[in-house]
Amino acid sequence: MPVIVLVGAQWGDEGKGKATDLLGDRLDYVVKFNGGNNAGHTVVIEGEKYALHLLPSGILSPGVVPVIGNGVVIDLNVLFQEIDGLESRGIDTSRLRISANAHVIPSYNRSLDKVSERYLGARRIGTTGRGIGPTYADKMNRVGVRVQDLFDESILRQKVEAALSFKNQVLSKIYNRQAVKVDEVVNELLSYVERLRPYVGDTALELSEALDEGKVVLCEAGQATLLDVDHGTYPFVTSSNATAGGACTGSGIPPTRIDRVVAVLKAFTSRVGEGPFPTELHDKFGDHLREVGQEYGTTTGRPRRIGWLDLVMARYAQRINGVTDFVLTKLDNYDDLDEIPVCVAYEVNGVRHDEMPISQTDFHHAIPIFETMPGWKQSIMGARSFDDLPKEAQDFVVFVEERIRARISVVGVGPARDQVIERHSVLSGA
Repeated sequence: MPVIVLVGAQWGDEGKGKATDLLGDRLDYVVKFNGGNNAGHTVVIEGEKYALHLLPSGILSPGVVPVIGNGVVIDLNVLFQEIDGLESRGIDTSRLRISANAHVIPSYNRSLDKVSERYLGARRIGTTGRGIGPTYADKMNRVGVRVQDLFDESILRQKVEAALSFKNQVLSKIYNRQAVKVDEVVNELLSYVERLRPYVGDTALELSEALDEGKVVLCEAGQATLLDVDHGTYPFVTSSNATAGGACTGSGIPPTRIDRVVAVLKAFTSRVGEGPFPTELHDKFGDHLREVGQEYGTTTGRPRRIGWLDLVMARYAQRINGVTDFVLTKLDNYDDLDEIPVCVAYEVNGVRHDEMPISQTDFHHAIPIFETMPGWKQSIMGARSFDDLPKEAQDFVVFVEERIRARISVVGVGPARDQVIERHSVLSGA
């Protein structure tokens, strides 16, 4: 049975949680393979809104096994706050599985993240200050703390001591902050051990066995393509691989078992944080789309920067991820507009670019080239088939589909679970 990889095609907040929830009753496992609690999914089920930051969206689907893969960095306090919040609302979280190889976020990395971002001033990246970047840096420097280390106090202490021997120098001598005590960090991490133990295992082995048994697995990315540390708009990116390739390294599933790659594309563009944004709006249209779409960060609450749909970025996402199917979300946010500009190319120093510029400088100076589509001036939130859409909305979908080099299989026409149009089956490819 297939492995489906689900990624964001823009800078995040495209509606990946809705896409996962849509497939929920056809999935057996949902794996989060990258990121930490710097990403958020908002899912609406029967009028109830659930904001997930660290847990996979599959936690909300009965019968689905949610997995936190080895590529994730885990803030244990946030993990259990989120579990408690769901349990208090009647959601069963006992099925959760956590990779023993996933890294945990120690308190000193949260401190470093916040103080270093302030220190950068105008050169700041726009991180959430949750210790994600420093923890991934520890992983690459081979001084990180993994989930499995919490079950051996001697190893845990050795790792924390090794990390703090350097980090305390940075905190005290560069940032003029108080040094962190080893015992405080070790004791905090050990306090989670007994509660953590039932969830932890060899998730790569469990997923391999599940696939051998014919189970369907969805690998769900945090963040999105343009935030990928290798393929995004560097340096204004996250610290992990949010593209389809990251699904393999972050879960232990080999690439030969991936059957489909689904990318979620919002009908306009948004981003949180710093960095260039060619189609960004600073006018009434940007304000309208932000308010209609409730474009505020699930994790931070920050108002998102808003821009018109950028098909140069969408084509790039298709190519980098090998997208087989797109999910186009929030088409209904255009219901009140007379016309809809869509970016089809960039102009950089008088030269047209139909593909993403190779350099950060060129992308920073890119001027969007627009084609304008007519609006439909009516609500499409009740549409449940493609034929239910007004002709102008159908034309918009076809226009986008023809230019992003992969089919649009699902169209979102509202925030609720059932406000979708399925044009093709993502699971079967038909």
